[in-house]
Amino acid sequence: MAWLLLIIGGCFEVVGVSSINRLVAKRNAQNMLLLVVAFALSFLLLSLAMNTIPMGTAYAVWTSIGTAGSALMGMFFFGDSKSVKRVFFIGLIIAATVGLKLIS
Repeated sequence: MAWLLLIIGGCFEVVGVSSINRLVAKRNAQNMLLLVVAFALSFLLLSLAMNTIPMGTAYAVWTSIGTAGSALMGMFFFGDSKSVKRVFFIGLIIAATVGLKLIS
């Protein structure tokens, strides 16, 4: 259950980062509310997951979900570069995250 909370928390991290981009493009109450709620849920779920998962592992997984997810969102929805090198290194982040899960 803790791993599911952590994954969902990481997904809210991606929503939070994406909402920063939305807020920069259009500053309004709806985008600000989305940003605050997404990050609040992200941190809440991270803290709940850390009751079971060791802090270092939980934070590394949560951060990598946010990093890789935000990079992929940028590539697919915001016109960021889709170079082979960039995709390769995002793949390394995902592989390292899976590795942490396998050894925990």
